[in-house]
Amino acid sequence: RPALQPKIEMEGGENWKEGDDVVVTVAYEALPAIPEVDLGDITLERMVVKAEDAAVTEALENLAKNAQNFEDRKKGSKAKDGDQVVIDFEGFVDGEAFEGGKGEDYPLVLGSGSFIPGFEDQLVGAKADEDVEVKVAFPAEYGAQHLAGKDAVFKCTVKAVKAPKPAELDDELAKRYGAEDLAALKGQIAERLEAEYSGAARAVLKRGLLDQLDAKVKFELPPSLVEAEAGQIAHQLWHEENPDVHDHNHDSIEATDEHKALAERRVRLGLLLAELGRAQKIEVTDSEMTQAVMNQARQYPGQERAFFEFVQQNPQMQQQLRAPIFEDKVVDFIIAGAKVSEKEVSKDDLQKAIEALDEL
Repeated sequence: RPALQPKIEMEGGENWKEGDDVVVTVAYEALPAIPEVDLGDITLERMVVKAEDAAVTEALENLAKNAQNFEDRKKGSKAKDGDQVVIDFEGFVDGEAFEGGKGEDYPLVLGSGSFIPGFEDQLVGAKADEDVEVKVAFPAEYGAQHLAGKDAVFKCTVKAVKAPKPAELDDELAKRYGAEDLAALKGQIAERLEAEYSGAARAVLKRGLLDQLDAKVKFELPPSLVEAEAGQIAHQLWHEENPDVHDHNHDSIEATDEHKALAERRVRLGLLLAELGRAQKIEVTDSEMTQAVMNQARQYPGQERAFFEFVQQNPQMQQQLRAPIFEDKVVDFIIAGAKVSEKEVSKDDLQKAIEALDEL
């Protein structure tokens, strides 16, 4: 089987004429033979974290904060960061009012970042029934081109200053979030937290499995696959270190020895898992693919249908979605047959184990 797309060339093509035989050469790098692996002696440890009362309470308090109300401050009180001010406002550029720059009875939470930079800061300290002139500059990348980069003045009337009041931790709060009562909401939160911990623990368990598999097998790797993977790793890490560069308009990025070592591990494990999956007839079902496409499509609100069509017409994208599902199914198969013990640990211990995953 070819490791990458075969290179196909027609011999003597420049001199070929109708009636001549066509001689084609096909050159490719073959995938290596994957040795059998004894999976019977694999032992793993699964970290188990229980949802502590403090974590549940913290999550409850965050829900209460999100469900907070605002109550009028005493007359004459100055607005603080985090307060809500109710304002009428009208914006002017070069002395002229502009479309979309006017609002009435607008509830603005100071510090929320809802308005353009600098706007909310100038309302800190304002009192009810005061008029405030807010001077700001629209960002250069502002969506409305006719306003981008321009200075503006907003004439604001502060109609009310309100202090935040978190919702009470009671049955009423629980009902707002669809639970029967507070105890039921606490139970739901604990389940959600433990599901998150379980997902993180699986990542640690998977790394332990891959480490053992990597130590079990050694075989010749196709240089083209290693080179391509090392280049991809180098490119990805470079962009993580240079987040402001979104395109590929930069100098070529050379893969280091560290990148190549990581690439060799990834290629070796990828080929091994693919062979194990093939031998066990593990496949990605249509329903699993559909779910994966739906999950990805949620990242493009309003464009879901276009994304579905893009995936349908793009085999490479289909493979990108299929590969991690296939890998996880093979990993689950191996784990199911391994000796797995459980160890109860703290959330901090799990967090340290997760952070250690980045070391390779």
